[in-house]
Amino acid sequence: MAGSPKNAPRTSDLAFIEVSHAGETFRIALKRISTARRFTLRVRAATRDVVLTMPPRGSLIGARNFVERHAAWIGVRLQRLPAPMPFGGGETVPIRGVNHRIVERPRERGTVWIEPASIGDKSLPLLCVTGERAHVARRVQDFLVREARRDIEAAVARHAAKLGVTPRRITLRDTTSRWGSCSSTGALNFSWRLIMAPGYVLDYLAAHEVAHLVYMNHSPAFWKILGRLSAHVERAEAWLKANGAGLLRFGPYKA
Repeated sequence: MAGSPKNAPRTSDLAFIEVSHAGETFRIALKRISTARRFTLRVRAATRDVVLTMPPRGSLIGARNFVERHAAWIGVRLQRLPAPMPFGGGETVPIRGVNHRIVERPRERGTVWIEPASIGDKSLPLLCVTGERAHVARRVQDFLVREARRDIEAAVARHAAKLGVTPRRITLRDTTSRWGSCSSTGALNFSWRLIMAPGYVLDYLAAHEVAHLVYMNHSPAFWKILGRLSAHVERAEAWLKANGAGLLRFGPYKA
């Protein structure tokens, strides 16, 4: 998906303010943005925190008053966030749109592998992890990143060949605001969490960023070429809108 403009305003952390409501205390990060014209609150699902964007000349007193007026809204939005799902034994994690149950196999050889459910078996396929319990979360995440890289690189190569373009490089990160981006130099960046989504969603995002190698915008010409690459544009966009934020609850959170 298209990234932020190259001349996007820089933000700088100012401080934190705390506000209490209904017996709970919320810590709000304050950020000034040069183009902001009003106070704006945002609850971030990935980091489970709250950020107040404020104009350059906004006062801390004004910021506190604004937050206090919206304390109830903050509490409701935080409560609605899906519960975290750590990468631990007995937990579930989606892989290519299918839930898998993580099981610890400390005495077996190998690192991480999938054991599919038997035909007719209603239980979930297993994601088996060897080693000590302290290393399970890291091994699961490393496995998901490897699988994501394999699927994304294959999808990018397929779509790039159709258009006769070549990306400069492909990078995987744990982004919280964009599933993919294309730089002006032709470097593609993706969230490794796309491996949790159905295959057609990952394929669509790969096609989307490859199309940006031709058009660095969202003009009609861009959407026309994307339509040639992917037959699931609307379906994938709808899935991401409905389920994308939920992928951020799996595994460790960013600080």
